[in-house]
Parts: sequence; C-alpha cells; structure tokens
Amino acid sequence: MATASEVHEVQTAKRRSAIRAARREREAARTDEQRRRRRRLVRRGLLAGVVLVVLYLGFTVAQVFAADSWDHTRDADAAIVLGAAQYNGTPSPVFKGRLDRAFDLWKERRVPLIVVTGGAAEGDRFTEAYSGLTYLKKKGVPDDDMIVIDDGSSTWESMAASVRVLRKQGITKVQLVSDPYHSFRLEAIADEVGLDGEVSPTSADSTRGELLRESMLVAGGRIIGYRRLVNLVE
Repeated sequence: MATASEVHEVQTAKRRSAIRAARREREAARTDEQRRRRRRLVRRGLLAGVVLVVLYLGFTVAQVFAADSWDHTRDADAAIVLGAAQYNGTPSPVFKGRLDRAFDLWKERRVPLIVVTGGAAEGDRFTEAYSGLTYLKKKGVPDDDMIVIDDGSSTWESMAASVRVLRKQGITKVQLVSDPYHSFRLEAIADEVGLDGEVSPTSADSTRGELLRESMLVAGGRIIGYRRLVNLVE
C-alpha cells in the first residue's frame, strides 16, 4: 500500500505533466495562429501589390491615351523628326507623314531648322535620316536648314544624339515630330536628355495596340529610366 508521501508525489507528477501538456498545446496553438497571421499578411501584401500595379498601369494608360490628342506646337529653334521605316532611300508613308509635318513647321517659319534622325536597319543601303534629308530637299528645304543625325537606332538614342549636336549650337528649345501615340514618351525622353521639347504630332490615327504598347514602355521607363529601357525593348 502506497504511503501518503508516495501518493502526493504521484499526484504532483500528474499535475506537472498536465501543466506541461497544456503549455505545449497553448504554444502549438500560438504557433499555428502566428503562421496563419503571417500567411494573412503575405496575402494582403501580395494583394496590395497587385492593386498598386494595376492602379499604376491604369493611370499610365490613361495618360498615354490622353496624350494622343496633344498638340504643343509653338515657335522653336528646331524640329526633331523621329525616324521611321524607309525603303531603299524612300521614306515609308509613316515617315513621310512626319517629314511633311516638319516641312509645314519650317514653311510656316515656326522653326528655322529641321533635324532628321534615324539609323539603318541591318541590310539597308540608306539610313532613315538620309532618306529624310533627300525627301525634304526635293520639297525645297535647303541643306543649311537641315541637320542629319543617323547614329541612333531607337527613340532615346536619336534624342540623345540630337541634344549633343544641338547644344553645340546653343539650341535646346525644340519641336518633337512623330505620330500622336508617341507624344507622352517623347516629351518624357526629351526631359530626361535635357531638351526643352514639346510635341507637334502628325495627323495620323493611333491604333489601340500602339497606345497600349506605348503605355507599357512609359510604365517601364518611368521606373527604370528610358535609357535602360532601350536595352530591353528597342
């Protein structure tokens, strides 16, 4: 028969065991709750991130679509024509539209100088800039009123090359001539390279695809810079 002391020890051991078991259960429940809380926080963070991205992209799309109707034509020191496709020295219809717009600015004496830009695609005999030069010469623009910049293969490179040449002549105030869908990014790139540039677009109609593509380029360029963006997409 167990003594009172032995009974007390057994009861004490049972109580301690029960306490330890209860503590383990509480710790397990606390750990589970912490895990659930962390998962909730992660889900909320991911959701917030997705919402922010959607809002940012939506805001950017709205800006680019709104800029499609911009016309910031003014008197300036030069008009920079962004290059487009040419075929064996003949400007494509898109490029002709841009050249004609620059010609009108020159003819109306809104600008005294036209800068034609654009390099050559692989296999081309002529650069975009050269085909633009010959086209404008045939329309009556003298050589002294034109500058040819043919060492750019993207919008940013053409703009950066233009600013290097124009700064030597003390020119920073320019009109940027391209298609309407290009307007928002053009003015943003001009600001990045240090030009006082505003758009004087052609009368071409922009497609939804062109505007959406521009929206994605603007969204990326504003985050990483348009210069870095060139290496990724253009």
